[in-house]
Amino acid sequence: MKTPPSVTQTGHQAVLKYTSLVLLVVQNASLILIMRYTRTQPGDMFIATSAVAVVEVLKLAMCLILLLFEQKGIVGLTKLLHTTIVLGPLDTIKVAVPSFIYTFQNNLLYIAISNLDAATYQVSYQLKILTTALFSVFMLQRSLSKLQWFALLVLFTGVSLVQVQRQGSKPLASGVAQNPFIGLMAVVAACITSGFAGVYFEKILKGSDVSVWMRNVQLCIFSIPISLITMLLNDGATIREHGMFFGYNFYVWLVIVIQALGGLIVAVVVKYTDNILKGFATTIAIIVSCVVSVYFFSFEVTAMFMLGATLVIISVFLYSKPSSAPPVVKDKLTPELEVSSGAVARSV
Repeated sequence: MKTPPSVTQTGHQAVLKYTSLVLLVVQNASLILIMRYTRTQPGDMFIATSAVAVVEVLKLAMCLILLLFEQKGIVGLTKLLHTTIVLGPLDTIKVAVPSFIYTFQNNLLYIAISNLDAATYQVSYQLKILTTALFSVFMLQRSLSKLQWFALLVLFTGVSLVQVQRQGSKPLASGVAQNPFIGLMAVVAACITSGFAGVYFEKILKGSDVSVWMRNVQLCIFSIPISLITMLLNDGATIREHGMFFGYNFYVWLVIVIQALGGLIVAVVVKYTDNILKGFATTIAIIVSCVVSVYFFSFEVTAMFMLGATLVIISVFLYSKPSSAPPVVKDKLTPELEVSSGAVARSV
């Protein structure tokens, strides 16, 4: 007796749902932990601005490969690129602002992870939920439920508690200096830029039928030159002396690959999961980061940190709780997830 197609399809979607969630947890936790390691390891330090540029180039290559398969050959890909970019320059120019902001944000995140331990960073970066919500209210005139406003208050309180104990500058065992205040400022700035860019992107491109992969190609058209210019302006002297890939090792390349793959993972997660499951994935990633930080980075878990992290986790679930109002059908992916960079910075 054959299994009905609908049952097979449902089973297939369930497998994709939980597989993508596992990948999202692994990507979220591993990226932050490995980034932290690469920024605190002894020896030659790699140039963070060059890593941001390499991620954008690799992401462009991945998206073009996916479009190549989607269009069933180079001819179809060429036609798509010509139609979307050459014949529709205004649509492409619209993404210049978020491209610049996301590039700036990715550089900020390297500053943050260089000055904050992985667990504190992971918890603090959830402030992007607050900034995205506020920009949605002011720019898109969206209304939030009382529960969501309460969740945002809990989120802010939780992050504040986590940061209370992180005062003063203390060098690590490797000799690398860090400044928690600079790290906090970088995280806050990254959350603000993430919220604004995501909402701005949604506002100008709402209703567009351009695929997620093509939209990322458009972003890369601007983000690659912007990241290269940033790299030369900020670290030009070091690059001229040592080269663009100075300090690169296996772990640095691993960070770059995970960041570039992040967008593909988030695209699958958005398609096959809901906000509750994404909140669950975020919670697991925070817990994993805390546990690994204790054993590998000598992170001290205090009562204040535990209380703050718990409040942040609770706020994520409260904010993601389905509304009692009838659901609104969306005709496209939400932009913050659609353009994901990885982000660490664009997706989660």
